[in-house]
Amino acid sequence: MSNRQAEIAKALGVVPPFADTAALSAEVERRKAFIKQCLHNAGVKVLVLGISGGVDSLTAGRLAQLTVEELRAETGDQGYQFIAVRLPYNVQHDEADAAASMAFIRADVEDTVNIAGAVSGLSEQVAHLHGLTDARRDFVIGNAKARIRMVAQYTIANANNGLVIGTDHAAEAVMGFFTKFGDGACDLAPLSGLVKGQVRSIAEHLGAPQKLVAKVPTADLEELRPGKPDEDAHGVTYAQIDAFLQGEAVSPEAYDIIVSTYDKTQHKRDLPFVP
Repeated sequence: MSNRQAEIAKALGVVPPFADTAALSAEVERRKAFIKQCLHNAGVKVLVLGISGGVDSLTAGRLAQLTVEELRAETGDQGYQFIAVRLPYNVQHDEADAAASMAFIRADVEDTVNIAGAVSGLSEQVAHLHGLTDARRDFVIGNAKARIRMVAQYTIANANNGLVIGTDHAAEAVMGFFTKFGDGACDLAPLSGLVKGQVRSIAEHLGAPQKLVAKVPTADLEELRPGKPDEDAHGVTYAQIDAFLQGEAVSPEAYDIIVSTYDKTQHKRDLPFVP
């Protein structure tokens, strides 16, 4: 492991590879205990999470539902609830996967907020979008979608005196692969420190359908390329990112891409600049 690998892994709190099934189970229990502590510290009983159809929200959502079920059993308080919300932009191209995720999670409350109207209304009012190329405009509006989804989740959380869950993990954090103040905005991030393979392992351990566990990850924010794989944007694979974060050797090309991307996206992981 290089010094930079060690430095970055430490900064992101990367979890070592699971030694066996017992270690994986222990990590699941630790994550549920973390969620319980967050609720206790905030003095609230409701959790909210947007479900996209990808393995990250599927895993965080099932952990959240299991946690509130345990809290109800432990306390007898039926006020503990998990709200899973679908946030499509018109009709989602992988709608079947999103529906399958919801069926697996079995949330206490299921909701849907179609963000298309909000996105189009904002786009019509922002003159700065009009002179952009189609590709650049698509990218900018993609980030607006992520931020409007954040607003929808916080509106639901506020209405129910709850907390918003985020799905960021180490393999996305190192690449800055989230929209600042969009999907990067949350009250608690129960997958933090895990690499992508570990998220998949937890999902599989929890009994998620294999199709969803192995699904090609996509942020799915761009209309010109619906379902664009994350790895196309990264320039490296998640297997390479995971290996880098866990101290394994990667190709010089992959190493350079990961380190340079980490450095240039540091502002996303920091608090706002101040004098």
